[in-house]
Amino acid sequence: MAVADPTNDLPPGAGEPISEEEALRRLRQREDQSHQYYAAWWLGRMRSRHPQAVPLLRSALQERQPRQADAGVERNAVARNAARALGKLGDPAAIPDLLAALEDDDDGLREAAARALGELKAEAAVAPLCRRLASGPEHAGAPQENSPKLREPCEAMIEALGDIGLASPPGEDTLVAAVIEPFADHGRPLIRSAAARALLQLTAEPRWGEVLLELLAHPQLQVRRAALMDLGAVGWRPALEPIRGTLAENSLKLIALRGLVEQGSGEPEVESVLAVMDELL
Repeated sequence: MAVADPTNDLPPGAGEPISEEEALRRLRQREDQSHQYYAAWWLGRMRSRHPQAVPLLRSALQERQPRQADAGVERNAVARNAARALGKLGDPAAIPDLLAALEDDDDGLREAAARALGELKAEAAVAPLCRRLASGPEHAGAPQENSPKLREPCEAMIEALGDIGLASPPGEDTLVAAVIEPFADHGRPLIRSAAARALLQLTAEPRWGEVLLELLAHPQLQVRRAALMDLGAVGWRPALEPIRGTLAENSLKLIALRGLVEQGSGEPEVESVLAVMDELL
């Protein structure tokens, strides 16, 4: 799981405090894309419940263009923030627009749409996500030409499938776990972590939790951070002591432990997690 929130990457000077009405006004106007970019982020971050928030974000998502940077913020940057915000606001009315964005040529927009669809638990996204990942690590998970980026945003797509939680796409015989499992051997540890997380969510097989525990001992801090977040997202209780001993920031350990609490199955277990959290504070 990506630890940094990409929506925190705001244009210079756009981060001054604003009101909800000002955010809506900025998203509605078309002259200053940097203001739209910040407004979309603001509405998602603040979980706006204004009746115009979702329609305006859907409109911003629909106005995407082929990627072409200009002197300001490129149009698809606004669309990407709109997609992220729609995932946070939780309105299923946005699902058709996000499904369309999942087919866009812009891989950054596909990533944002996949994460949003996962947050919305959009069952309609399972089939298109599986189709994009079906070619496996050799194609979907291979690097783009002259770029370290993969051909598909596999981490986001795999995590979305785990969050949605369907064993098969509606009306199809394909097993989602079978599509994801080849990525558990991907050369990049962040993809392996995402795959193990999703497979644990889909199958509840402890072996996938063990993969995440192995990644908690990875020499790269970024990988240990991702494994922490993935264990917290799944709420896998056997990870309690390994999380406590991970060489990472206590703040991230606390986030992972909070996930174990929120998905707790019994009071004694919750109390043991809370005791470790108190120790880390």
